[in-house]
Amino acid sequence: MYSTTAPGREPRQRPTRRRSSAPLGLLFAIVTAVVGATGMIRAANDRVANVQRIEGLEDVLVAVDGPAVNYLLIGSDSREGSDPNAPDFGGIGDTGDVQGRRSDTIMILRQERNGEGAAILSIPRDLLVTISDTGNQDRVNSAYNRGADVLAATITQELGIPINHVIDIDFFGFKELVDAVGGTTLCFEYATRDANTGFVQDPGCHHLDGVQALAYARSRNYEEFRDGDWRKDPTADLGRIVRQQAFIAAAADTTLRRLKADPFLASELLDAISATVRLDPALDPVGAAGTLRKAFSTGLFTYQLDVRGEDFNGKSILRINDSSAPILDYFRGIGPLPPAGG
Repeated sequence: MYSTTAPGREPRQRPTRRRSSAPLGLLFAIVTAVVGATGMIRAANDRVANVQRIEGLEDVLVAVDGPAVNYLLIGSDSREGSDPNAPDFGGIGDTGDVQGRRSDTIMILRQERNGEGAAILSIPRDLLVTISDTGNQDRVNSAYNRGADVLAATITQELGIPINHVIDIDFFGFKELVDAVGGTTLCFEYATRDANTGFVQDPGCHHLDGVQALAYARSRNYEEFRDGDWRKDPTADLGRIVRQQAFIAAAADTTLRRLKADPFLASELLDAISATVRLDPALDPVGAAGTLRKAFSTGLFTYQLDVRGEDFNGKSILRINDSSAPILDYFRGIGPLPPAGG
């Protein structure tokens, strides 16, 4: 059962490690892996040909040269294609409310090329960085408004993490993917809500569809009704990262179970993914299926940076603490897998 951290906690997140399934942004790779195992690889190849490719990354992505591959996973907050008749339109809005594309969720997946393991690092969207093409300091999520290439270059230059591939999915693709696998069940210890995203749940276990799942994953004003009062999670984006990882684990585990029980579901999910996910031109999900499947079978390690909150030019931002060095060094390819809790 999931519950948020207690109110009153300082806005600081210790780096942790726990086993999890693959991120929702990599469901395409999961499905192609399962498809390959069930002898449907040709169908997977046909759908890969229809996936939208992200242009302008040729001079930014780093060639794979070592024992691991780093994927930049982007959850975009683009409102392009917003439907005024959708039940969650009031909580999302359209391009008049938010223009362009900003990175709402940023993760780095490091996958060992021999398939012996993988790990995920979540990057807080309020992390202060130097934007690669302007030289100005701003929150990292603003880099994506200038393009996926700028975000990838910013992460490489600022954090020293080489980016080999990019996977991008927006709000509407997220909802379609969740609905394509039949939703996901999450359990709540307390009544919960977020007035900004429209998320509302009573205590207990509930099956979330795409609309509800997106409202949960986007929540930065998460509240629980405890001891007769609504209490807001003070950790904002850091608390959201924890909830996103919890949802990702549940969604991916559910998907794998349903695909094993019903291989024909792979065809429907591949159709949904090919219409909603954007990949860099060099990424071949089917080719990577073998090592990804092996890595998924043993689970993934998930990490969060140790950060502190500050004010910068009138904005609330986050900075990385020195204790995050072992985690960053691992994703940079110059250090070992950090020990549990360190």
